Amino acid sequence: MDVRQHDLVLLKCPPTFFSHVFLSLSHLQHLTKSLLAVAFLASFGSSMLYGYNLAVVNSPAQYIKEFYNETMIETYDWTPHEEVLTVLYSLTVSIFAIGGMTGALLVGRLVTTFGRKGTLVKSTGLVFIGGALMGFSRWCRNPAMVIIGRFITGVHSGISLSVVPMYLGEIAPKNLRGFLGLVPSIHICLGVFIAQVLGLSELLGKEEHWPLLLSLVVFPTIVQLMLLPWFPESPRYLLIEKGNVHATIAALKWFRTKGNIQAEVEEMQEEQRSLSSIQTLSVRNLLMDRCVRWQVITIAVVNIGMQLSGIDAIWFYTNDIFKNAGIPEPHIQYTTVGTGAIEVISGMLGCFTIERLGRRPLMIGGFLFMGLCCAGITVSVLFQVQFASKCDLLKIIKGCFCLVCTAGVPFLITAELFKQSHRPAAYTVAGCLNWLSNFTIGFVFPFLEIATGPYCYLIFCAICLGVALYTIFIIPETKNKTFMEISQMFADKNNILEEELMSNAHLKMATMNGYGALGQNDEG
Repeated sequence: MDVRQHDLVLLKCPPTFFSHVFLSLSHLQHLTKSLLAVAFLASFGSSMLYGYNLAVVNSPAQYIKEFYNETMIETYDWTPHEEVLTVLYSLTVSIFAIGGMTGALLVGRLVTTFGRKGTLVKSTGLVFIGGALMGFSRWCRNPAMVIIGRFITGVHSGISLSVVPMYLGEIAPKNLRGFLGLVPSIHICLGVFIAQVLGLSELLGKEEHWPLLLSLVVFPTIVQLMLLPWFPESPRYLLIEKGNVHATIAALKWFRTKGNIQAEVEEMQEEQRSLSSIQTLSVRNLLMDRCVRWQVITIAVVNIGMQLSGIDAIWFYTNDIFKNAGIPEPHIQYTTVGTGAIEVISGMLGCFTIERLGRRPLMIGGFLFMGLCCAGITVSVLFQVQFASKCDLLKIIKGCFCLVCTAGVPFLITAELFKQSHRPAAYTVAGCLNWLSNFTIGFVFPFLEIATGPYCYLIFCAICLGVALYTIFIIPETKNKTFMEISQMFADKNNILEEELMSNAHLKMATMNGYGALGQNDEG
């Protein structure tokens, strides 16, 4: 039996049905070694770098400021004021987000041209350039190399932060989309934790080692570049956008080493028939499409809310926050590492519970707890509660963030709320809003804290509560739903008739090499 005959027999096998009894880890029954490997590999060389770059500038902050001060004196014979150094350091922190927003703007075109996996592989070159600039900045006595290097690594993170969950969401069976979609969020927390550990004074937290600390991002990327090209492209991209049926079958068999893939192929074909065009929509067309109006509003709310919840401020300026809270200087770095460890553990718990509890409960509970913790920090500072309690509150808010996986759920939700033709543009919009909010917090927070003191956390509290309320009243549960089913769930909110969701009714099934590909037939 040749390959095509084997594939035809496989597609004609009766579909397998699975029970939906949500016992511990029962949702992992479809998890294969290849799915798990590609999820960890894609996240290891991309999402983990995002988390690492968020936190890596925290520990050597004083050394970076001193480096800027020294080079200003050497080059211009001018001693900058403390305010100037604060602005330069804030720019160093927040330029990463500007790079991320630039990368997010490129996502739609890149994933359409090179595919999901292809984009991840090709974008690794940015990490090597950015890492080299930061690593040699002190030797070259050039502060601009640090800032430019942060910008370039930000571009890479902007691309990968959208592409990784898009790729994993498209290769995962519907009952594993939540689990695989949150593997990147675990790696984000892991990246933060690694940056905090390596930033300890006993390791690389010394004045002479900070360039090395910033440039270590190249090593995970080397591993990803060596292994990821061997994995298949997204089956949905191959079938719906490229029309390559044989490559789709091969990719599905790679990711589903056992079981029947006929139902998945039919679901992809149903989605393809529902598209008014198999061409990828532009951002402008996405924003003007009334069929996805509430989906677009939803991704805007959750992505902006995630960044303006205050978590990035805590990631960027953990040491300064603990210092202002009165923690003794020698203990701050260890307290920071403790919060990172809690994040990793909480992120793993969230990853293993999302398919059992669903998206809505985790998001609602997480944002509510984060809001209460922000209010608690304000109260503890105003009434001079013991410093240890303030430390605990910071640990709780960061733990809640990763437990509910709000670091990953917005991007997972973006994959689930849109069909294939809308998804790249949706990730572009979500990524831009995400990074723009990230930049705002990174640049403004030091000045906001100076101006408002502990009351700045009340702003974060209000935002968290607002997103929680929006989730309660607007966002449906998408657990274990196909992309078509999710689109139909939003049809009433968008005032769209069900017939309009299948606007390409003139596309009919035709046989192509025995696989039931799509053909476009003219209506008489």
